Amino acid sequence: MQNTFKKTLSVLALGLVSSAAFAQMTVGVSWSNFQEERWKTDEAAIKTQLEKLGAKYISADAGGSPEKQLGDIEGLMTKGAKVLIVLAMDKDAILPAVNKATKQKVPVIAYDRLIEAPGVYYITFDNKEVGRMQARAVFKAQPKGNYVMIKGSPTDPNANFLREGQQEVIDAAVKSGAIKIVGEEYTDGWKPEVAQKNMEQILTKNGGKVDAVVASNDGTAGGVVAALTSKGIKGIPVSGQDGDFAALNRVALGSQTVSVWKDARDLGREAATAAVDLAGGKKVPGTVSWNGGEKKIALDSHFLKPVAITRDNLDVVVKAGWIKKDELCKGVDAAAAPAACK
Repeated sequence: MQNTFKKTLSVLALGLVSSAAFAQMTVGVSWSNFQEERWKTDEAAIKTQLEKLGAKYISADAGGSPEKQLGDIEGLMTKGAKVLIVLAMDKDAILPAVNKATKQKVPVIAYDRLIEAPGVYYITFDNKEVGRMQARAVFKAQPKGNYVMIKGSPTDPNANFLREGQQEVIDAAVKSGAIKIVGEEYTDGWKPEVAQKNMEQILTKNGGKVDAVVASNDGTAGGVVAALTSKGIKGIPVSGQDGDFAALNRVALGSQTVSVWKDARDLGREAATAAVDLAGGKKVPGTVSWNGGEKKIALDSHFLKPVAITRDNLDVVVKAGWIKKDELCKGVDAAAAPAACK
């Protein structure tokens, strides 16, 4: 009887240990603005990978509010998150919560957008290269004339990384006078309607004389195309990024020149794996030390490679299962269709 009792206690103890270990692998994800199309893809990838690794997913959506995100991060820790993945709305506004987490030995992963604070792990795509890819595609289509630069949100460090990469490509042409930048604006919150308004004002200011637009993501590109369309302006090169379905359709239609595809499934999967590794005190494979932010703080980082998608290689996103051919080619004129739509 005594042996049976001891065995029962042992089994119970093992069960408690297993439960505690599982609780320690709860991963909290703080979304800045989950309404945007691409974050749903990221979330699905994160959830799938965490499930494979035996970890639990909890999340909060700030709805575009830096103040709410500050509380969300603390709330996720209160709910048991032992590691955090944070898509920052405002890199500075949330620093108190991020610093509190790192002091409490809760690893923080800056997801896609830089959070420049000691101890943060940064995972993203090479955003300067994304900017270069955007500018290369536009420059190839229109190597001279009046350029407009529609930048991202002023609170997102990626906006400046992208702009730096873009400038590298067009700088010589700007200095020679072949390219004249006739408009340059940040886009608050990366909102398409803000980009559209900015573009409309630039068009009015320049009497509609614009030859190319380097827009920093697909949402802002959508706003730009809407502004151009409202003025009856067609055939102007426009860039973007993210591989949004609407943008890829615009590439197929010819109203957008390039969408730099950052496969959110890869980023989500890598972030989830990194979260579990960090929570377990393990080193994340592929980690490099990087100090390219404004504060020059050295951060452990992991950079993924983007792919520029144009009419010439639209088949890449179809073959990868990112988008279905019917959706990609909706409304495309068969006579002028890219190869992927034939």
